[in-house]
Amino acid sequence: MENTCPCGKAKPLKQCCGRFHSGGQYARTPEQLMRSRYSAYAIGGLGEYLLNTWHPAMNSDLSIEELSHKTHEWIKLEILNKTQKGDEGSVEFKAYYVDDKGSKNTLHENSYFQRVAGKWLYVGAVQ
Repeated sequence: MENTCPCGKAKPLKQCCGRFHSGGQYARTPEQLMRSRYSAYAIGGLGEYLLNTWHPAMNSDLSIEELSHKTHEWIKLEILNKTQKGDEGSVEFKAYYVDDKGSKNTLHENSYFQRVAGKWLYVGAVQ
């Protein structure tokens, strides 16, 4: 049986976020992009995808190698809220993970996205 996508949609990875990771398709909504980015972090080794989906104005200090390194064991994604108006959108989420010391933690973020030339990009956390 094929691996289930880490994003929480209960679909096979290849039919869910994997289609974005492979470059075969682009996310159509900020939520799809956010889920696919979470999955890329959860899987590890997908730094090129993460860098390519980061808004160019915000990614100058990042590298594919750095983004490919799996730093946590991501265990669950919970979408709390999402908005989209024109070429802007946001997704508020909680991502649960276990750190390298075995402690359970939660990342709570409201992510901001922009659509540039038809492609959704992650800009950063809304303050």
